[in-house]
Amino acid sequence: MSEQVYHHSWQVAVDHPVFAGHFPGRPIVPGVLILDQALLCAQHMQPARRWQIAHSKFLRPVGPGAQLQFTLTPDARGSIAFTVTADGDSVAIGKLQAVAAP
Repeated sequence: MSEQVYHHSWQVAVDHPVFAGHFPGRPIVPGVLILDQALLCAQHMQPARRWQIAHSKFLRPVGPGAQLQFTLTPDARGSIAFTVTADGDSVAIGKLQAVAAP
């Protein structure tokens, strides 16, 4: 099954509640918020499946108001590789895998 590459743009709200505690004086987007967006993108690509994070790596901090570009690429094994960029620089990479049905 061949799927198209999926692109999604998301702007981090400058007043997002997460910035109240992460971190006062120098707010940065928590990695979990970026991963949540990647999972939502995968769910949009293949709504019949549930996804989990196989691995991820954060490459640089992201601040309030950042415009993030998500690129998700399915592979032949059914996993999805993702790359997140801001201002043309990679900020996170990783792979998602489908959760096995119970």
